[in-house]
Amino acid sequence: MEGSKKVNERINILSKCDKIIFNSLWTKNRFFHDMEDFYKGTSKAEIINQCAKRKKIDLGKKEKIITFVGKLNSSKGYDLFGKAILKILKKNTDWKAIVIGDERREKLVFTHKKLTLLGFQEHNKVLKILEKTSISVTCSKWNEPFGRTSLEASCSGCAVIISNRGGLTETITDGIIIKEPTINNVYKSIDDLVKNKKKRVNLQKNSIKNFYLTDKFVTKKIDDYRFTLIKKKNTPNIKKNLSLKIVHITNFNERHNGRLFYNTGRRINNGLIRLGHSVLEVSDRDVQSVNKKITDLSGAKYLNTKLLKIIGNYIPDIIILGHADLINLKTLNHIKNFHPQIKFAQWFLDRMGPEWKFNEKRFLNKIDIMNASFCTTDPKFLNFGKRKNIHFIPNPVDESFEKLHNYKLNNFKNDVFFAISHGVHRGILKKGKFDAREVFINTLLNKLPNIKFDLPGIKNKQPKWADSFIEVISQSKIALNLSQGKTLKYYSSDRLAQLMGNGLLVMIDKKTKYSDFFNNNELIFYNDLNDLAKKIKKYSENDVLRKKIAKQGRDKYFKYFNSTIVAKYIIDKTFKIKKKYFWDTKS
Repeated sequence: MEGSKKVNERINILSKCDKIIFNSLWTKNRFFHDMEDFYKGTSKAEIINQCAKRKKIDLGKKEKIITFVGKLNSSKGYDLFGKAILKILKKNTDWKAIVIGDERREKLVFTHKKLTLLGFQEHNKVLKILEKTSISVTCSKWNEPFGRTSLEASCSGCAVIISNRGGLTETITDGIIIKEPTINNVYKSIDDLVKNKKKRVNLQKNSIKNFYLTDKFVTKKIDDYRFTLIKKKNTPNIKKNLSLKIVHITNFNERHNGRLFYNTGRRINNGLIRLGHSVLEVSDRDVQSVNKKITDLSGAKYLNTKLLKIIGNYIPDIIILGHADLINLKTLNHIKNFHPQIKFAQWFLDRMGPEWKFNEKRFLNKIDIMNASFCTTDPKFLNFGKRKNIHFIPNPVDESFEKLHNYKLNNFKNDVFFAISHGVHRGILKKGKFDAREVFINTLLNKLPNIKFDLPGIKNKQPKWADSFIEVISQSKIALNLSQGKTLKYYSSDRLAQLMGNGLLVMIDKKTKYSDFFNNNELIFYNDLNDLAKKIKKYSENDVLRKKIAKQGRDKYFKYFNSTIVAKYIIDKTFKIKKKYFWDTKS
């Protein structure tokens, strides 16, 4: 206790301990006094109260006895009890009082022929006296950390009077609680129970009936805690489909006023909510962008401090990060240290590999603290060494986002849709930006002079966003899914989910290996530019076949790659739930 007076001393204790066990809620609250909410909610703090053996008490054998048990000093309120009990005994000649305890440092002397001073007594004798006692008084002036006397009086069927100090109120379920310990209040409380037999007997009955801090109850808490240490079961058993508390940190693009609403972060978020979980969303880029100042130029300091406050108020089972680069490792390690039961997961959509080392660095930056990580490239084909718990996830579709059914339609403004959208956060194309895909597309245009292309992002045609994008793709029967750089196994931007999910006939490079998931009756694979040109011509002229393949592709994508399934996969892998998913069997 001497080493826990200051806040930094208590934080230091918490950081070094796996668990601190308190004997009452009051004691726990005192430990966390003046500390931030982040620390107060730590799973390292646990309450295991003291207990007493439940006994069979014959209330009919109760005698007109009022007891005081404890040190006979003013801190324990013996001065109040002594003066009050003399008045009670003078007024009620058929009642007597028994005082058990001693005190060498302070002399408080009260005498009456009906007041018996027994001094210090063995524990068993005290319990025998409490079994005969009708009214037990514990009127401490100081804050008792818990209070064993009132606990044992309660389970002995006494009508208990306690002061509202410290943890005393946690020791009883039924009794009289004195708000302010004074001579008059102690006297009135005793006098009320002496005069009102019905009230006194009801308190005695309810004290026994509602007493729960039994040996059995408390030892079970101790056993359960020991079991968690042995089995290390400090996380929810989600096999029972419990609702988890989740903090989901990603860029929800609120500052863009809906222009980037249809993003993968929201898709995954929708899936988590559909699974029945409680999800608290933190839009990291939005928080930092509005909280920049001269002492925090990027706003990252504010963001990380805010996250700690959030965790203190809403203690999650899992924190899921999506491209949350602004959340630093120091913050995550701080959370892990003080809330070790919280799981961590991250998902990452951008390209990685030799051409995109920066993205790889971003992904690996927090990998060691993660219980599981997820990317849209087959991790076996990335240079991650022996790192474990890295899993492939497909770009998910969402039933509330992908609502078009282009496969049902015949008349379109365009044959083929393809878009390049660098400059996403600006809303306009970056000047001087070269994208090698434009060379590919220009060559394709020369080979297909009679095919109508819609090509936002190319030849200074600005890209479309949100509902304008949905409107644009509704005007095309075929879509080309072509990603930047060298083709990597399973990698595709989230555009694939939007195109297939809205019922366009999609064409994709065979080297992506998406043939592991879809056959030729669901998705069109091309070998090279010449093969692609032939297939565009073929399917643009055959609406019957185009519709059939587009529908089957959309149906399959929604069946296996929807946002709810992807969200469930993230949860299962993070909590090591063994369950096979469609793409697990393929990769």
